[in-house]
Amino acid sequence: MSEQTAKAAGFGGLEVVSFESRLAKEMAALIERLGGVPHVAPSMREVPLEENPAAFKFADQLFAGAIDAVLFMTGVGTRTLFEVLETRHLRGKIVAALAAITVVARGPKPIKVLREFQVPVTITVPEPNTWREVLQELDEHPHGFTLKGTRIAIQEYGISNTALTEEMQNRGAHVTLVPVYRWTLPEDIGPLRRAVTTLVDGKERVVLFTNGAQVDHVLQVAAQNGLKERLLGALARCVVCSVGPTCSEVLHGHGIAVDLEPEHPKMGALVHEAAKRASELLGALTSGKAKILITSEASTKRKRAAVREPWMDSRFMKACRLEPTDVTPVWLMRQAGRYMKEYRDLRAKVPFLELCKNPGLVSEVTVTAARKIGADAAIIFADLLLIAEPLGFGLEYDKGEGPVITPVLRESGGVDRLREVAPADSLAYLYDAIRQTRSDLPRELPLIGFAGAPFTLASYLIEGGASKNYIHTKGLMYRDPGAWRALMEHLARNLTQYVNAQIAAGVQAVQIFDTWVGCLGPTDYREYVAPYTKLLIQSITPGVPVIHFGTGTAQLLPEMHEAGGNIIGLDFRVELDEAWGRLGDGVGVQGNLDPIVLYAEPEFIRQRVKRILGQAAGRPGHIFNLGHGILPDTPYENVVALVEMVHEMSGHR
Repeated sequence: MSEQTAKAAGFGGLEVVSFESRLAKEMAALIERLGGVPHVAPSMREVPLEENPAAFKFADQLFAGAIDAVLFMTGVGTRTLFEVLETRHLRGKIVAALAAITVVARGPKPIKVLREFQVPVTITVPEPNTWREVLQELDEHPHGFTLKGTRIAIQEYGISNTALTEEMQNRGAHVTLVPVYRWTLPEDIGPLRRAVTTLVDGKERVVLFTNGAQVDHVLQVAAQNGLKERLLGALARCVVCSVGPTCSEVLHGHGIAVDLEPEHPKMGALVHEAAKRASELLGALTSGKAKILITSEASTKRKRAAVREPWMDSRFMKACRLEPTDVTPVWLMRQAGRYMKEYRDLRAKVPFLELCKNPGLVSEVTVTAARKIGADAAIIFADLLLIAEPLGFGLEYDKGEGPVITPVLRESGGVDRLREVAPADSLAYLYDAIRQTRSDLPRELPLIGFAGAPFTLASYLIEGGASKNYIHTKGLMYRDPGAWRALMEHLARNLTQYVNAQIAAGVQAVQIFDTWVGCLGPTDYREYVAPYTKLLIQSITPGVPVIHFGTGTAQLLPEMHEAGGNIIGLDFRVELDEAWGRLGDGVGVQGNLDPIVLYAEPEFIRQRVKRILGQAAGRPGHIFNLGHGILPDTPYENVVALVEMVHEMSGHR
């Protein structure tokens, strides 16, 4: 999406105030890119505790075997705690002690830091990562963990969470608090005072809160200037956006109504959702529609339950979050295809690209396939190369020959002629299809969107279609690194817009297909591919699960993991347990039955399913799939039987 298109589709020139501190510059840039006029006033700073006897006492207890579990609440706090402890103890000693006990991570940020320090994580807490999810996960953890009698240490952040501590103690836990930093007002509160004044004067109409402590600090500064009551009145006339349930509870506690809370409690998701809906919400306010003020905890719970979509608790989404499921979820690549009579009948009347560009038919094909085989997720019927046309290429499908792209891109000058993609315009048919499909699917069934990875898309554009040796692709890559870098950056940037627009239209997860990357060795992958795949995956809307899949990638799995993805897709050329072992903790896997097995007798299929499920061993984060797409003449009844086998056999583990 171009800057001009992003602005037109976003805030539309509205004044937007944010109190973000650590990521103030990034917040301002994002608001501006989405068409808003940013006013970012940092409201807090993190002050490490210069002398921290509690941290060193915790270390003594940890090394003495007097701690059974540690709950890491934040990424910054986790890193700070390690830095404090390493002033007296060797890192190896700390890691070894933590590896011997139960380690609980509240969300992706502490998981990332713990992985960096090579600390194995035992329990992960799902979104929205509030203290309630912490308790629920500990209460329901399947491997015998119980809070009763457990000596658990909590890495605190900013302020103590008394509710969490009390609930743990009520369950019989012995709680040790480990503070590592505290929050205070910024050294320069001038910007914060000016933001309060402009809000009171009615000059800013959209307000973003990304932390509950921000609310307290803003009201504290307002009170110092005698403006607290006027500020509360002004906020009632603003669109107030909260990053997540914990922040919303603080706002409600001060009598401030929340107009918008994103589905995923992340800063990027908050700003994107606010940009999408601010004008609509502001219109409702100015037309006299009153806000519904929610102040009680019970009301807050009811509100949150009302907006939680059924698909959020589906097997597929739980597996994406590495949570236990009743049975192993299963969906199949190309589950809508020629093996199914309904699809063959339709394709006899409608050419492939015409079908892809017809939202009603796309929905029909997608929904029918998922329903008939009993899959745990649907994947939108589309093609990897739909983005080629907006990039400036011709796209045709010769019968039996696959895609043909013209003109081929084989010289550096071709990179300069690439267009910037405006998805809302050039690919509107796809997003209409996603919205239609999401409406037609059962609410509990997740919908997957997808795109090609930068390397795979580049190889199609350079080769003009599929290839056996990728001579032209590798030739450009080796011969002209500058042109290659420019091409990959362009594709990563435009694929990001393409994928995020799918998410905005209604998909719940995305798969990035790097179909042809198996033609490379690890060194070439690290140098010529990984930076751009990583750029794409890191730029996808926060909180949306990403499946990163390639074929022929046995030699690339650690590098693919480093490039990103919640789930790594495995082809049929690797053993699932061995591959998962190489990938390590903190990531799930998808796969990996050989599609040819579906031509065999049911009993043989059953043996292979049993083998893969045995290798997964019931470990949370396994999504059953093929090691590539269903082949066109696969027996339909075997596909249905496969899904039934996975559900039946994994339910008996």
